[in-house]
Amino acid sequence: MAQWTFLTNHAHVLLCVAANPEILLKDVAALVGITERAALRIVGELEAEGYLARERIGRRNVYRLNPDRPLRHPLDKGHHIGELLEAFAGNPAEDSEHPA
Repeated sequence: MAQWTFLTNHAHVLLCVAANPEILLKDVAALVGITERAALRIVGELEAEGYLARERIGRRNVYRLNPDRPLRHPLDKGHHIGELLEAFAGNPAEDSEHPA
């Protein structure tokens, strides 16, 4: 039986960044269960669509989310990512007992 989850990798990356704006992409990748290259691609896509902004501070990236951006699926019309972030508030790394 194939593994599947209710949230996409994009949502999981967003939740990781929301929990820790200074998180390293290698750590995002490990938490989400994707490659570092996939995490970089997803962050780039989220940034291009205005869901997050990346700022370089020294040798690290710091991420800032835009909670007012709408969810993208037509069935989710009228909802924004801030609602998703509120529903899943907390640090994904703290919940290692319940993997995605």
